[in-house]
Amino acid sequence: MSTPFTDVAAEHALFNTKSRQKIQQTEFMTSAPTFRLCPPDMGLEVAFAGRSNAGKSSAINALTNQRQLARSSKTPGRTQMINFFSIGNTERRLVDLPGYGYAAVPLEMKKEWQVELEEYLVSRSSLAGLVLMTDIRHPLKFFDEQMLRWANDGDLPVHILLTKADKLKYGASKNALLNTRKKLKKLGLNCTIQLFSALRKEGLDELAGVMGNWYEYQLDADKIIESSFALLEGAELEDAIEKESAQKQSK
Repeated sequence: MSTPFTDVAAEHALFNTKSRQKIQQTEFMTSAPTFRLCPPDMGLEVAFAGRSNAGKSSAINALTNQRQLARSSKTPGRTQMINFFSIGNTERRLVDLPGYGYAAVPLEMKKEWQVELEEYLVSRSSLAGLVLMTDIRHPLKFFDEQMLRWANDGDLPVHILLTKADKLKYGASKNALLNTRKKLKKLGLNCTIQLFSALRKEGLDELAGVMGNWYEYQLDADKIIESSFALLEGAELEDAIEKESAQKQSK
């Protein structure tokens, strides 16, 4: 017998799956060497950002179910292009921002990238959300925090992926998630966050659901899914379902 909690959970899961199916239609669109040469600022786009070797290309390829859609440079930190991908049509875009933080890159080049990234995050009106990738073994380095502050200044929603979660055991990965949440709270930054493993394809549906809300996808022609679970999300939703299940078992 279904209940309000299980109905909402099922609808939430269905939306995540449908969003992921749409995102798998992603195709390469164009590349821009600078912010000023980006495609027209219209529609909705979600940007992926992270330090070099944080697993950004792997995450995009796993999410879109395409092995070489996003290509990582053989020399980390050397890719300077802003890469745009269309999702079904050019009104919905995924944006692969240049990796940052690689020590071997000349200081002058780092400064140029910093200017371009800040301008993009602050000035791009079609930017609906930022997916920030950070290695779970050493999360939220200095420039990650800078990216979060730029996004916060522009009221841009951010979803953080703790990538390479397969590198840690379950308990250690959960502790890393908890500690990162505490750090974000201490910094006064309001972001959603999840564990992610491109290798094991873990966390793909959750990520797709977040992006689906930013892209304003609809579950059907009459309603946007976000409104159906606005009161319960994430840990609260999971807790409610667990409590209901425990009550059933005790009867």
